[in-house]
Amino acid sequence: MQLYLHSFDLRLRHTFTIAHDSRDVQPTLIIDLRDGSFAGYGEATATRYYGFTVEGMAALLESLRPLVEQHELTDPEQFWAEMQPHLAQNPFALCALDQAAWDLWAKKQGKPLYQCWKLDPARSPITNYTIGLDTPGRMLEKMLEWPWPLYKIKLGKGDADLDTVRLLRQHTDSRFRVDANCGWTADQTLAYAPELAALGVEFIEQPLPANDWAGAKRVYEQSPLPIIADESCITETDVARCAGHFHGVNIKLMKCGGLTPARRMITDARQRGLSVMVGCMTESSVGISAIAQLLPLLDYADLDGSLLIANDPAAGVTIEQGHIVYADENGTGARLIS
Repeated sequence: MQLYLHSFDLRLRHTFTIAHDSRDVQPTLIIDLRDGSFAGYGEATATRYYGFTVEGMAALLESLRPLVEQHELTDPEQFWAEMQPHLAQNPFALCALDQAAWDLWAKKQGKPLYQCWKLDPARSPITNYTIGLDTPGRMLEKMLEWPWPLYKIKLGKGDADLDTVRLLRQHTDSRFRVDANCGWTADQTLAYAPELAALGVEFIEQPLPANDWAGAKRVYEQSPLPIIADESCITETDVARCAGHFHGVNIKLMKCGGLTPARRMITDARQRGLSVMVGCMTESSVGISAIAQLLPLLDYADLDGSLLIANDPAAGVTIEQGHIVYADENGTGARLIS
């Protein structure tokens, strides 16, 4: 195999704000693994919150070039197992390498990846569209600009959050999800949940700080709405702890290290009676197309990352009113266009 690295600055359509971050540009690294006429693509975005930069990930992958290029890819899971010890401290880079390996492998099989896994896309949930944290008026403008059947509303300002959801509800009948990004206490969550349910919210994502397990247990037991773990569910070992503290888990490929561990996490969550969501970062169609291969396994999907950017350097899956449409190509369907 040959390894190629491409870096891009993804320009956001709007300043994207959550409880602990705000940005207008999202740097990203796209990996390109080639074998003859076949090319597989994977993606890792930079994030200040986790301390990963494009430059750092590229340098790390360059140091592994001899190991990667001498590998004869016949089993992506085995490839992941060989790469993981070298990338254990940087799961974002590991994720990009793993996505590229699965894409390349499936292209060599002459099938879309979901078909290689014997999955039925007819069972796929729709994806939400995210309204980033802002003033209530700006959040309303963003929502009206992008009519959608299902919105995820970023919150985290405390008592003002209910006013925001009330305002948005006056202007749409679409379903809502809310994500407080660790911004609430247990008392606040339990106080807000009944009205959020009345306002058509289907679940609350990560209301408490990730290390507040006592609070999570109380909210899990008393909330009228399902509670979905995000920051509390990063790696494979976190799934077991989330059982009994959350009703479901949101799996992020970059955080856990790729498609390979994500598939194991989905299986583990199902066995523990947890609902399963897979989410994304603000990423291009390369990453979104890889994540979309998991859709038939999920209850909920948050795959709007490519919709939030104005200069997508790639093509792949498309999204029509929340419905993922797979590209008419093998592998994940991703390809670079710039």
